[in-house]
Amino acid sequence: MEDGVGDGVGDGALPGSLTVDAFDMRVADIADIDLERLHALSISVGWPHRAEDWQFVREVGHGFVALDEIDRVLASAMWFPHGDDFATIGMVMTSPRLQALGVGDWLMKRVLSASAGRTYRLNATRAALALYRSLGFIGHRTVFQCQGEARRSEHVAPAQAVRRLEAADLAAVTALDERAFGLSRAGLMARLFEQSVGYGLDRDGVLVAFALCRPFGRGHVVGPAVAGTDEDAIAVVQPHVDEHDGRFLRLDTHLDEGPFPLFVARSGLRIHDTVLTMSLGAPLTDPSTRAPDRPVTYALATQALG
Repeated sequence: MEDGVGDGVGDGALPGSLTVDAFDMRVADIADIDLERLHALSISVGWPHRAEDWQFVREVGHGFVALDEIDRVLASAMWFPHGDDFATIGMVMTSPRLQALGVGDWLMKRVLSASAGRTYRLNATRAALALYRSLGFIGHRTVFQCQGEARRSEHVAPAQAVRRLEAADLAAVTALDERAFGLSRAGLMARLFEQSVGYGLDRDGVLVAFALCRPFGRGHVVGPAVAGTDEDAIAVVQPHVDEHDGRFLRLDTHLDEGPFPLFVARSGLRIHDTVLTMSLGAPLTDPSTRAPDRPVTYALATQALG
């Protein structure tokens, strides 16, 4: 199986089973697990992921789960490769009764072994910070998880027209995302584009900003969103806010100062939680850092996907 997921379940120095607090656990490929059981895990840890969200991450990534004697899913960890040199890590969760007992460490080491040779990025919850630091991850910037009942914005879009994205725009969207993220995510962007409604902003015939929005969790999530300025970012996110007026909407961003986060808050999306972006390996371009002639990632696709 690709990236050795299937072959790595019991190979090398990493044990294929683990005894934890009277539980005899074994590892399995996440691709072989029923969606209902994965959904039960996310419910148990209070994460919003629906069965459909699990299906999507399985289609774009790889991973492992920990099973008990009666095949209940008690933990998971995934990675999402982009080429041979980089991956994001996410969907790392452990049943509350087994947290702090080494199960997360067990699965994370298996993920790092199966995807070896890459630079990694992840977004760490406070509960998992110690685990990731013990594995050598270094913290960088805070992600602000903003969500709530969307309110139609009073902000007036710029004179240049924001337009609905079409299939022919995928190449331009992918190229703009690559400039912001620091490497190509062509495969992921194609899948996100299929499931999303998107708005874009052109200047002199060139796409300079876009924002995608799709069903996720309790409602919809905006992301990724890429632009060169706060005003352009607001222009392409605003239609999504307006379309979901009175409904649950989420947006994850590194930005906490300036017009864009103020717009997000005024749109009814308040800070619900924070996570910390961390990396392991060679440094990668920070997609939220401003630089001349380089766009910024204003909204993440998700915390797992970056």
